[in-house]
Amino acid sequence: MLLSDIIDNIGLSFDGIDKEIVGIHTLSEAGSNQLSFFNNDKYKDELSSTKAGAVLIEEKYAHLLPQNTIAIITNEPYLKLALASKLFAYKLSTKTIKPILGDECDIDKSVVFGTNVTIGDRVTILGGCYIGDNVTIGSDTLLHPNVTIYHHTILGDKCIIHSGTVIGSDGFGFAHTRMGEHVKIYQNGNVIIENDVEIGANCTIDRAVFGSTFIRNGTKMDNLIQVGHNCDIGAYSIITGQVGLSGSSILGRNVVMGGQSATTGHLKIGDFATIAGRGVATKSLEGGKTYGGFPAIEHSVWLRSQAKLASLLKKSK
Repeated sequence: MLLSDIIDNIGLSFDGIDKEIVGIHTLSEAGSNQLSFFNNDKYKDELSSTKAGAVLIEEKYAHLLPQNTIAIITNEPYLKLALASKLFAYKLSTKTIKPILGDECDIDKSVVFGTNVTIGDRVTILGGCYIGDNVTIGSDTLLHPNVTIYHHTILGDKCIIHSGTVIGSDGFGFAHTRMGEHVKIYQNGNVIIENDVEIGANCTIDRAVFGSTFIRNGTKMDNLIQVGHNCDIGAYSIITGQVGLSGSSILGRNVVMGGQSATTGHLKIGDFATIAGRGVATKSLEGGKTYGGFPAIEHSVWLRSQAKLASLLKKSK
């Protein structure tokens, strides 16, 4: 779309040099033909280096943008982002076309395909599955009954997805008006699952707002797991039952998360870290250590603190 048309659609004014905009992305990832936004001082250092063609931004920060980046002035950049995201949302339809199939595939007759689906060799898809538009499924992958794969998902080779799992559903993202109304931020990214990944039953893996949600090579996931938008789960990680990963959590290689553990989002868990059951990471954690409790601290410290607390309670009786 032309930038001027976008600005008009979201209720702002624009009198600069017009240009074509093909999508929306973050300050650090946006290109010269993309729109971005700034609403959090945490990312202030990214303003001077952004390559975005235009940025939704408050006037007091506009001078920090590069000379070639157009400042779109607004006192509600996040809300205007939400309105703009709808303009680039993928248009869903009920149209179905036979997929491009590799050799020796076994596809149940009840499986429903969207358009432009590509499936590798020796793929098995059992009854009740839905495979959306522009999905790619690698060779030797198995989908158990009633798996739902939303549009633009990329699924690698030798994966196993168990029944009831949903891959590519919208992340939970909303902007809020001054009156407390919730405005949907359309999730225009996708999910990329690499090779040799196994995902248990009734898991939900949200698509990214922009870019991709990643499940890396060799990761194994138990049942009933929630992965928020823009998460990146490192290779060979083990994620056990009822884990919840908030949006933009980045897990390194071989991270282990015990049952009902969680992250609060926008943080990094280092390689070979372990979070014990019901532990909650509220900040980034160093790799190679075991953590527990809420907020998560090193597990040995948490155990000592629990023993100390029990001792104090016993003395108070």
